[in-house]
Amino acid sequence: MKVRPGIEVRRADERFATKISWLDSKHSFSFGHHHDPANTHHGLLLVNNDDIVKPGTGFETHPHRDMEIVTWVLRGALVHQDSEGHNGVIYPGLAQRMSAGTGILHSEKNDRPAGRPEPTEPVHFVQMWVVPDEAGITPGYEQLEIEDELLRGGLVTVASGMPRHEDRSAIRIKNKYAALHVARLEAGQSVEVPEAPFAHLFVPRGGVALEGAGDLNEGDAARLTAAGGRRVTATEPSEVLVWEMHATIAA
Repeated sequence: MKVRPGIEVRRADERFATKISWLDSKHSFSFGHHHDPANTHHGLLLVNNDDIVKPGTGFETHPHRDMEIVTWVLRGALVHQDSEGHNGVIYPGLAQRMSAGTGILHSEKNDRPAGRPEPTEPVHFVQMWVVPDEAGITPGYEQLEIEDELLRGGLVTVASGMPRHEDRSAIRIKNKYAALHVARLEAGQSVEVPEAPFAHLFVPRGGVALEGAGDLNEGDAARLTAAGGRRVTATEPSEVLVWEMHATIAA
């Protein structure tokens, strides 16, 4: 695969926005009625939505098909239910993946989980979609607590389909060319973007300095093409989401 090396920085205020009574959503790529033919994906990543949902509201039951969907909560809790009988509460430090496969219906709400009080604060989460290796797989769901790993520092492999991550990724996705890593960093701490033809670095919280690109603030992203191996250093307490991708979607 031949690619032209480079880093493209996308600022928070350049993202598409959907703001309605219960939802404040920022879209890094074309999504819904927001469409830019020059901004549909990077590598295998099709969606990187930064969502804030008010208490007692959320996404009612809706369909998905042939997509690997990873949800990462930054603040609050998100209640998941789907047509395959899966139920779960996603909160900070818990990795969650849904494989839409042949078709699945699900809802995601800032609602009251069983046995817990009504939510009073918004839930803030990032939802990311990557294409699967093959269409028509059986729908699936997986979640796993990885808070302890995050507390140790460094990049933690949250979700991966890559064979070399079989022994250490928290959850598996159905794409052998992609992996999501997360790091929580204190000011001055740093991690390295994995070497890969394509990488996507998103800063959902805090601020960092990316070697060769400068400062990235909350909501900013960097799309790296054959430009991995660069240091990411926190300038304040921060969280970063890094997709490592060894393929791209055919044009």
